[in-house]
Amino acid sequence: MTFRQGGRLDTSGVSGGGRGGRRGMAVGGGVGGLVVVVIALFLGVDPGQLGLDGGGTDPGATGGRAQTSDSAQQFQAHIDQCDLQQANTDTICRVVATTESLEDVWNTQLPDQIGMRWVQPHTTIFTGAVDTGCGGASSDIGPFYCPADENVYIDPAFFDRVLVRQLGGPPSGAAHMYVVAHEFGHHLQTMLGDIRRSQQDPQGPSSGAVRVELQADCYAGLWAHYATSTPAPDGGPPLLESLTGSDVDAIIRTAEAIGDDHIQRTGGARVDPGSWTHGSSEMRRQWFLTGYEQGSMQACDTFRARL
Repeated sequence: MTFRQGGRLDTSGVSGGGRGGRRGMAVGGGVGGLVVVVIALFLGVDPGQLGLDGGGTDPGATGGRAQTSDSAQQFQAHIDQCDLQQANTDTICRVVATTESLEDVWNTQLPDQIGMRWVQPHTTIFTGAVDTGCGGASSDIGPFYCPADENVYIDPAFFDRVLVRQLGGPPSGAAHMYVVAHEFGHHLQTMLGDIRRSQQDPQGPSSGAVRVELQADCYAGLWAHYATSTPAPDGGPPLLESLTGSDVDAIIRTAEAIGDDHIQRTGGARVDPGSWTHGSSEMRRQWFLTGYEQGSMQACDTFRARL
């Protein structure tokens, strides 16, 4: 996936470091419920090991695990200098450019398909740990979305350290963009009121939790369907110039790498569908491709689908 050359990026929706948030959860009360099944738990760990603090947090009271102001400022300086050319080679700038591409697509597709206005989530790039509206979070959990503050949180080190080295995913920029698009899918589910379904039925191959995750994969595919044809807000050419077959293959390999069955095998455990929260490799591949090939929100209705 190649961003067009030339031009600055709108970095106003992306920041470095955490934003101390409200106490508790918007739905379900407490991190032990909704957020555990909403965030992208690519590591497949037990909720008690996620490094999430169930209550509200003081931005200055998380001790040695918290992101320092220096690192937050360094991230912010990096973000502010990003342009489209750098987005093709630099992970942080690629995340910034992807959020802008997602905004362009959803600003068009959401009103066109269901008559609803898109509200862009904020994105925070951090390292180590961060305070959120859902409590304190460690980078060990991977990229995640917090419904309480409508914020996507990404530690860029995740892509190489976990996705590639631990889970065997491809070292591809397209993989990074898919992960960001998946988290934005959770924001859309929050806007539509669907995200709460994950809490009502949290585990199993056809559970509400799995259906929520598969729908976010489908929404990521829908973004990919339109990303290279949606003009920039000023009427200029799309931010993304091309989406090649190798890009799609890298995304599919990433979706398969973060399937529950693959994660269980990689960790040396038996495959246990009853414990799934995100779906199998095949399910994740299938639903990304559904969104990518059909470009329809209606086609992404995993809640009525037979899994």
